[in-house]
Amino acid sequence: MERNYTSDDAAPVPEAPDRDSLLMDAYSRAVIGATERISPSVAYIEVSQRADGGISDRPAGRALQGSGSGFLFTPDGFLLTNSHVVHRASRLDVSLSDGRTFRGELVGEDPDTDLAVVRIDGSGLVAAPLGDSASIRVGQLAIAIGNPYGFQYTVTAGVVSALGRSLRSESGRLMDNIIQTDAALNPGNSGGPLVDSLGQVIGVNTATILRAQGLCFAIAVNTAKFVAGKLMSEGRIRRAYLGLGGQTVPLPRRTTRLLNLPRESGVLVVTVEPDSPAQRAGIEEGDVLVALDTNAVGSVDDLHRLLTDQRIGVRARLDVIRRFERRELVAVPEESAARK
Repeated sequence: MERNYTSDDAAPVPEAPDRDSLLMDAYSRAVIGATERISPSVAYIEVSQRADGGISDRPAGRALQGSGSGFLFTPDGFLLTNSHVVHRASRLDVSLSDGRTFRGELVGEDPDTDLAVVRIDGSGLVAAPLGDSASIRVGQLAIAIGNPYGFQYTVTAGVVSALGRSLRSESGRLMDNIIQTDAALNPGNSGGPLVDSLGQVIGVNTATILRAQGLCFAIAVNTAKFVAGKLMSEGRIRRAYLGLGGQTVPLPRRTTRLLNLPRESGVLVVTVEPDSPAQRAGIEEGDVLVALDTNAVGSVDDLHRLLTDQRIGVRARLDVIRRFERRELVAVPEESAARK
């Protein structure tokens, strides 16, 4: 027996716009939530610098004007920003999203990693939550907030485009473990936070490539934590120097077992500077550094932490993997300041 079906027999099919709206709502909620969490910590930094290199307490006369971004990372007034934002500043004026303005004091800067710490004196300050840049993944949501061209508290969003990039700082040192993102950055974003969907800082925005679209970079927050701690305690960083550029790479489990390696990752050497301790030790491009003396080196951050001032002028054993063999080399690190 044949039956005639009516429109009442068919289950309703959601329209495509409704599904798209739901997806957009979820994305929007993530961006809005992260922005609201981080905004009270973000700072607008106005910089004055004497054109003749002199010091002035007032941004007047021959003073040059500039601006950038930063963010509070402690509740007692310590901010992170870029070294190139505050370098040679004669005056720093720091504004927060609640309208308060403070005089900023430069605690210390490290041009080699393009990071600086500034201190303000105020109450009721909100520190940004710091995440773990070692746990981020390519493709995850990335949100930047800062002050491009002086437009305060501007939010842009995108994804983490790549990890393990290398950039040269203004001091000439190769900065490793850089995060690439397509969250739009412009002049004035420098020093602002790059955050994940939870509003946790995963990087410090530092650079863009002129005339390129969607090529923006941030210093990994794990590097920033280490540098900030040193600047707060000593005002500067005195570090040992090997003269190699590298990036963190995973190692096959079979290789780690065969060579009895302590970690399943190491530092791939991508450049070796001429007449450097690394070159004199015999390190070659393509080597993977896995240990320094008795300390495992599983990442660029590990290597940075190990190259302290106590290693300057002291012989160090470097364990590298070259063509599936583990080799031991000897280097004598120098002080990085001597290379400038």
